[in-house]
Amino acid sequence: MGAVVVVGAQWGDEGKGKVVDIYAHYADQIVRYGGGANAGHTLVVDGKKLVFHLIPSGALHPGKRCVLGQGTVIDPAVLLKEIGELQQRNLFDPGFVVSERAFLVLPQHILVDKLREQREGAIGTTGRGIGPAYEDKVGRRGLRMGDLLSRDKFARKLDANLAAWRPTIEALGGEAPAAEGILVRYMEHARELAPFIGDAAGAVHAALRDGQRVLMEGAQGTLLDIDSGTYPFVTSSTTVAGGACSGAGIGPTEIDAVVGITKAYATRVGEGPFPTELEGALGDTLREAGAEFGATTGRPRRCGWLDLPALRFAVQVNGLSGLALTKIDILTGMAEIPVCTRYKLNGQELDVPPYDELERVEPVFETFPGWSEPISDCRRIEDLPINAQRYVTAIERLAGCPIWLVSVGADREQTIVIKNPFK
Repeated sequence: MGAVVVVGAQWGDEGKGKVVDIYAHYADQIVRYGGGANAGHTLVVDGKKLVFHLIPSGALHPGKRCVLGQGTVIDPAVLLKEIGELQQRNLFDPGFVVSERAFLVLPQHILVDKLREQREGAIGTTGRGIGPAYEDKVGRRGLRMGDLLSRDKFARKLDANLAAWRPTIEALGGEAPAAEGILVRYMEHARELAPFIGDAAGAVHAALRDGQRVLMEGAQGTLLDIDSGTYPFVTSSTTVAGGACSGAGIGPTEIDAVVGITKAYATRVGEGPFPTELEGALGDTLREAGAEFGATTGRPRRCGWLDLPALRFAVQVNGLSGLALTKIDILTGMAEIPVCTRYKLNGQELDVPPYDELERVEPVFETFPGWSEPISDCRRIEDLPINAQRYVTAIERLAGCPIWLVSVGADREQTIVIKNPFK
């Protein structure tokens, strides 16, 4: 059947957890291919809220095999906590696989991350150690999940890693953690995780070979991508659809469709340019109505109107087949809904974000009429108020990509599925 990739088409927090949970109904295997515990995917099922940071969002569907790919970075304590929560609900699938090639997040990574965020020039990370873990990966000094299976190998690599980080930690005013304490704690984690550490890429290949439907789950969003995002205010991994191949260990010919997720407005967490940002009372109203607070940190998200140039860019760099539109219900009650359709910069009009100076662009808005009717009970596009239908149609037209799903509320059932991406 092939694989379907789900990516964030904005600055993260688009609602990937809910969309992956919905599409997991059609899938046999769900693969998280990148990022770490800095990603918080929120699910609401039967009115109950759950937040996953590492476990794929499809885990709430019984009988679905979940995989953490080699492109992820793993904090074992976070992973074990989530496994425990699933076990309490009798939802944990013993076929779960964590790639032996995935890199570990270590205490020194978290310490460096937090020390850097206390200094001038901080970019607003979650402080979960993700960036430093990826630094180790690229610097060829990282520890991987497979290293947990050998105490001697882990101890030897840990000593070398701490020696590499100690000058940085001390320059930042900190004190490096003791190797012995880390070794004891991580060997305890290893005993619990050993049954699940293995050849994740092989598990994905086997599923595809057997004709199974594989759902590939990304983290963060396109504009936080290390290569394509608003650098340097980006994450440390590849968040676009291309990262699904390297992060899961499969070739691009295995991908059948790519779905990008966008809110009906825009949000951003942390520092960095945000052309359509709303400040003051209207931004606060949107934040409160949309419960725009980070699932990982609880930080209030910056809110603004939908940014079509950014969305067009996401369509382009991900090769999007379709869009999933979330939180359109939050716009109910607004008389008018402005949308940024292009930028102006240095006397020129731009249809996509510039390489640099995004903070200097002037957004050009087109205003659409709003609607007052509640929409959370709508289950077909035709059930939406006519102005909501026109808003959806306008986004399709202006973004140059069809909309395959519309979320009209937080719960799993409050969704209009227009197209099954596996068909």
